[in-house]
Amino acid sequence: MLVFESGIVSVLLIAVVVIIVLSVFFSFFPVMLWISALASGVRIGIITLVAMRLRRVTPSRIVNPLIKATKAGLGLNINQLESHFLAGGNVDRVINALIAAQRANIPLEFERAAAIDLAGRDVLQAVQMSVNPRVIETPTVAAVAKDGIEVKVKARVTVRANIDRLVGGAGEETIIARVGEGIVTTVGSSNSHKDVLENPDSISRTVLSKGLDAGTAFEILSIDIADVDVGKNIGAFLQTEQAEADKRIAQAKAEERRAMAVAQEQEMKARVVEMRARVVESESEVPLAMAEALRGGKLGVMDYMNLKNIEADTQMRGSLGKPNENSGNDNKNRD
Repeated sequence: MLVFESGIVSVLLIAVVVIIVLSVFFSFFPVMLWISALASGVRIGIITLVAMRLRRVTPSRIVNPLIKATKAGLGLNINQLESHFLAGGNVDRVINALIAAQRANIPLEFERAAAIDLAGRDVLQAVQMSVNPRVIETPTVAAVAKDGIEVKVKARVTVRANIDRLVGGAGEETIIARVGEGIVTTVGSSNSHKDVLENPDSISRTVLSKGLDAGTAFEILSIDIADVDVGKNIGAFLQTEQAEADKRIAQAKAEERRAMAVAQEQEMKARVVEMRARVVESESEVPLAMAEALRGGKLGVMDYMNLKNIEADTQMRGSLGKPNENSGNDNKNRD
């Protein structure tokens, strides 16, 4: 009985060891992937697959795209795919792009496709866009005609990817910016906004003639004006703002002149008061001079009395010459 149990334990241990050995073997020796490659006509050695493991390359991400490339007749080798994978590229996407380009009769080599992929662009999407052009809708562009009326334009740009300029070519943002600039230039050169409303295709012709796709990764096929609206009267608004500014300037200048006039008036009043003070000061010196003349014998007492009589006579004559206020009041009461 003990012999039987020990035999079972030995069999189980052997089975566990065999399973571990097979797991390690198949982890380093992808036999099934090697068989799939041989069945697909791809000649690759099992040692090459093991070497990929040692180089930290996933064999399935190289062999499966190589099978597709071989079936499509691209004539690629495993070294090209592995080098592109080690460089950080997407091998499967590059192979799909090459197959799509071959089916669409688009000349595309593996090296150029790999360069486009490493540059950060989607090479498969570029090939698809070469076959099926894409429509880019611009935001609403506001421009002002020569008559001062604002015109709002929205355009749709049909573009096709230019594979030769994908590396180093500008993107969609540049296309949108250039089309917007062309719209502003065309509307701004129009004499009236009515001309733009009557012939919106003039915008398309003018913008297309500028060659806006130069230096970009796209080829502009057509520019269609989707919507044209009339906005504000910018000219009248600017004239109103200018008139308001001129009015404020005139008011400021008038206020400045008024302040200067008030200051001058106050200055004249101060000068009058100053002159009156001088007159009073001069009059106060007359008695002193007369007293000094009396003490010095230059003026006699009789002369002084005659002077007083003259002053009294002058005051009497002055009082007689003034209108009598009481008599005027009496006349009013009598009336």
